[in-house]
This record gives sequence, structure tokens and C-alpha cells, in this order.
Amino acid sequence: MRYTPNPPAVAEEMLKSIGLNSFEDLFADIPQEVRLNRELDLPEGLSEIEVKRHLLEKARRNITVDEYPCFLGAGAYDHFVPAAVDQILLRSEFYTAYTPYQPEISQGILQSIFEYQTMICKLTGLDVSNASMYDGGTALAEACQVAVSSKAKKIIVPDNIHPENLRILKTYALSGRFAIEVIPGKDGIIDIEAMKKAIGKGTAAVVIQQPNFYGIIEQGIEELAEAVHQNKGLLIMSVDPISLAILKSPAEYGADIAVGDGQVLGNNLSFGGPYLGFFAASEKLLRKIPGRIVGQSVDSEGKKAFVLTLQAREQHIRREKASSNICSNQALCALAAAIYLSLIGPEGLRQIALRSHQMAVYAKNELEKKGLTLKYKQPFFREFAVKMDNPSTMNKKLLENGIIGGFELDDAMMLAFTEKRTRAEIDKLVNVLGGEK
Repeated sequence: MRYTPNPPAVAEEMLKSIGLNSFEDLFADIPQEVRLNRELDLPEGLSEIEVKRHLLEKARRNITVDEYPCFLGAGAYDHFVPAAVDQILLRSEFYTAYTPYQPEISQGILQSIFEYQTMICKLTGLDVSNASMYDGGTALAEACQVAVSSKAKKIIVPDNIHPENLRILKTYALSGRFAIEVIPGKDGIIDIEAMKKAIGKGTAAVVIQQPNFYGIIEQGIEELAEAVHQNKGLLIMSVDPISLAILKSPAEYGADIAVGDGQVLGNNLSFGGPYLGFFAASEKLLRKIPGRIVGQSVDSEGKKAFVLTLQAREQHIRREKASSNICSNQALCALAAAIYLSLIGPEGLRQIALRSHQMAVYAKNELEKKGLTLKYKQPFFREFAVKMDNPSTMNKKLLENGIIGGFELDDAMMLAFTEKRTRAEIDKLVNVLGGEK
């Protein structure tokens, strides 16, 4: 059996060892009037095989991306995960969901984190990366905290970043460490002139999402980088790591910090998580980066060794002066990302990005043939919003036809496309959206 409770004789021995005669004695300090004084309202116990059967029946009620093609994006995407990723994740020298507390003993997990950091630096073009964070939203909020100083506390944010990320920023801002100024965009993209006008001496950072929440590729980011740098502020970019295979890197735009969600790098959708947030920055910010960094050194025998180099967290020497209160790093998810990137390589990542974009362009052209129009007439990567009166009703119709639809806006549906989608699946989507069954 996977779980065997202590038999009565063992339980009695345990009670006597602490000077008690019964389980009732364990609760002597709890007043009788607040006790339940009855059995819990639970069904009769089941055997292991019965429990497994019961849970499988419940699990079958879920519709998964293995059964229906998925066009839902808005921050989590249905990319293909090679089978080798899960198999390598199971290796004992790597397998942990956490940073080891006696790190130098665990050379396997330290090396995997080091390789992950190296890959994130190559993707973003920046100098240093930490060992990953909770998710893209918290990584962005932590980046804003890195940017602030006693003289500069304003964070300028366009209204077309991911709405969940904006809510996380507003939650962090309640602490008083920084203030957020949200600048309305124009036609789905940032209003560069309005953002430049908002930049001043008290500006700590400007945040840009690339591609933005609507899937649109932003232009003119270099102008904003120059403007904020002239005022001694930072440019923070929240980026899609898949897009970096074909778009400019954050470093090429002039970004000081790049963050994002690593779910697309070898991590399954998993009904919403767990995912990981990546965080990369220029070397000048090395000692302000939250979390921890793994470095490469040599041991007493001159052999290659990996060590925890920096640990700016409250459980260590920083205590109340720590820049971050995020203790966990998503080590297992970061390991999946490192394995994924090493398996597909730079050219593989480029092909995935191109295929995703090509599928999106094909879908856009086919939808326009049916008389449907895009909400925003802007260049996109792999996601766009299609105008429609009642996206909720249309999503139900798509589901009835064996399709997981898109993200619902007030007057549009956002559709996402990955390398997993086929022309046949897109044709079926287009026919349903175009009024055919």
C-alpha cells in the first residue's frame, strides 16, 4: 500500500511516550463548546483502486489540448513539448522543485540552473540572469522594485501590457515603494509621444511589453529607451521568449532589464501552472537582482564547480534590507526550459517562431475572406484580436465543434497560433467563426 497508518499499538506507544493516555488528551486545551462533537460529514472510505477509478472519472470531464485544438493564448500557449523533456526532468541529479539549502553538495541542480541562466542571457542579450521567479508577472513587479531609488519612484506603463501583470504591479505599488502612471495607447500600440512626455527626473523606469498583450509588435522602443536613459531611469521589457528567435533582443532595444514568462519553453499548460518567470539584466544591476545567481568556479582540486554566487533574499544576510521577499525559485520549471532550449537549439527555436507567425498570418487571411476583420491593423507575431459582437457565445459554438476558442475581449476574440496548429484546424476554426457548422 502507498500509505499505511500506524496500527493502534504503535499509536498507543506514541501517546505514552509523551505522557498521555488517549487521543482526547491531545485536545485538552480546546474548550468543549468549540469542539465539533460529531463525526465529520465524509463518505465512507474507499480502497486505492476505487479512489483511482473515481478520480479518473472526474478527470475525464476536463477537455484538454490533446483532444481539441487550442487557440487560447493571452499569456499561456499550447506549444509542443518534446517527450525527452519529461524524461530528463526525472533524473535524480536534477530533480528538485527548489534551490538546495546546502548548494555545493548538489552540483547537478546548480549546473542546470547555471546553464538555464546562460541560455536566458543569450536569448535576451543581457549580461546576467537569476535562477528564475514565480512567473512573468511577479518578475515584472520585482524589476520595477529594482529600478526605484529614493529620488525616482515613478513607473510609466502603457495600458496594453497584460492586465494581470498590471494588477500585480498595482498590488506591489500599495507598499509605497513606487507609483504607477498608466499611459493610454492608440490603436492597440503604445503612444510614444505621450509616454515620452510623461518621462521626467522622477521616473524610475518605463515598462514595455513586446509583443504587447494584443499580440502586436511595438515600434519606436529605442526612442523611449533614449528618453528614459537621459533621465537616469531604466527601460524594462516584458518579452515573449519564443519571439526573441526572430525579433530584436531586449538588449538591442536598449533595455536594462528583461523579464517574461517561461511557460512556452518546454512547460505544459497544466491548467494554469506552475510556470516560471525569467529575469535578466545588465551587469550594473547585478547586486540588485532579486533571488539568487549560480556561478561557475573551481574546487580545491582545480576541477570545475558550481556555487550559489549571490543570494539577495531576506533569509540570508539581507534580512529586512532584502530587495525581494520571493524565496522560491521555480527550479523544476526552469530546468524544463533549459532542457527544451538545449534540445531544439537556436535554429529550432527560430523555426517554431516562424511557423507560429505563418499560421497566424494564414488564419488572418482566411478570416478576412469570410468578412471578419481584425480589431487592430498592426503587425503581429502569433496572436491577434478579431472583431465580433458576442465572443462568449462564439466560444461556446467553437467548443460544440471541438475547438478551444480564444480569449474574450468586450468586442473581440483574441486568437493565438503555435507550431502545433495545422491548416485543417485553422480552416475549421475559420468556418465556424464565419457562420458555417
